Amino acid sequence: MSRRHVPAVLGLVAGALVAVPAPAAHAATVQVRCSVPDLVAAVDAANSSPGPDTLQLARKCTYTLTAPDPVNPGNGLPVITSEITIDGRGATIRRDERGNKVPKFRILFVGPTGNLTLTRTTISGGFATDCPAFPDPPGLACGGGISNTGTMKVTRSKFIGNTARSDVFAQGGGIDSPGSGSVSETEVTANHVVYSGSEAGGAAAGGAISNDGPLTVTRSRLTGNTATVTKDTQSTAFAAGIISFAETTVEDTVISRNRAFAPGGIARGAVSNGIPVPGRLTVTGGAISDNTSDAPHGVAQGGGIANNGLMTASRVRISGNRAVAQDGTARGGGVRVGPFGTLELTDSHVTGNTADAPNGTAQGGGLYHAGGTTGLGTTTLRENTITHNRAGDGGGIFKASGVLTLNGDVIRDNQPNNCSPAGTVPGCTG
Repeated sequence: MSRRHVPAVLGLVAGALVAVPAPAAHAATVQVRCSVPDLVAAVDAANSSPGPDTLQLARKCTYTLTAPDPVNPGNGLPVITSEITIDGRGATIRRDERGNKVPKFRILFVGPTGNLTLTRTTISGGFATDCPAFPDPPGLACGGGISNTGTMKVTRSKFIGNTARSDVFAQGGGIDSPGSGSVSETEVTANHVVYSGSEAGGAAAGGAISNDGPLTVTRSRLTGNTATVTKDTQSTAFAAGIISFAETTVEDTVISRNRAFAPGGIARGAVSNGIPVPGRLTVTGGAISDNTSDAPHGVAQGGGIANNGLMTASRVRISGNRAVAQDGTARGGGVRVGPFGTLELTDSHVTGNTADAPNGTAQGGGLYHAGGTTGLGTTTLRENTITHNRAGDGGGIFKASGVLTLNGDVIRDNQPNNCSPAGTVPGCTG
């Protein structure tokens, strides 16, 4: 791969010959033909060269990977170890999924020294078999499309049909980011995170995105992703959209039609927050809509949001979400605030959500507040509308314990009642 260098400039100044030092080399731009060997060679060369490199892929080409990287077989392409921009120009990088003939591997891994900018590229068919950031205990699987332990910036791209599957713990069907990351104007759809083990207490987290490092998601769409666990193992499927284990900001993003499924276990919110205090999940603008947490013979907690840390949300439409548990317990069709959760919800619409548990218990169609005795367990509502939600009890809000306050909120037309138990939410009637 050739690089362009600016030569040293010699000039005459006041009759004297003066040597001007050569400036630093500009970033190299390499045109990558529509060929997997060419793409692999370009990544290898960029990793070994000084300075940043841009790889421009062949416009609308599909690069189909049929074998993993021989050095790091968990990945399709060589590990990103330097500063690289992949400009796809509408290209797709995919794993060949023909039957069982092709090994399972994710598409991209950004190593600790790597700095990847991915733009205008579709990542498809990746299948995580390991978890580079957390190799112990063995058997974890993270990031079907991409795993980032360095720095990652994704713009105007698509992650479609990627999977992280494990018999121990799986996270990040589309994207897993323990490093520093940002995702903007990107579609993350039809990705899957699966716990396939037979032992009790397994988990699948983050059908679209799992985040263990600082992350910002802006103007993106997380749609049609799933989190599932093995039946009757008392395992947890959560965050079919996004799970946050570290500081996270989500802005003007649509999170919709995602599904967590845990028969005989726990199914929890499309947006789930497990960030340790004092970290915070902040959601501004956008919509969390038409998501489902389904746990037949188990517990469904929050169809749209399940918060058990510090969370701030404003100007969000939380609508059409469902917490469903046939012969089980469903709590919080739109939002569930756990015993360690603190939620500040402002200027938002919580409407048309459902908590449904045929032959079981269904509470808090719009919002379920568990409360706690740890100094957390607080929900503060300001100028929201909570309307047309439905549950067995507490169609608008069900408050089990703790502190929940209203400040100019409109709570009406919920079924069978607006707030329950009666008198526990000052300012809410009917």
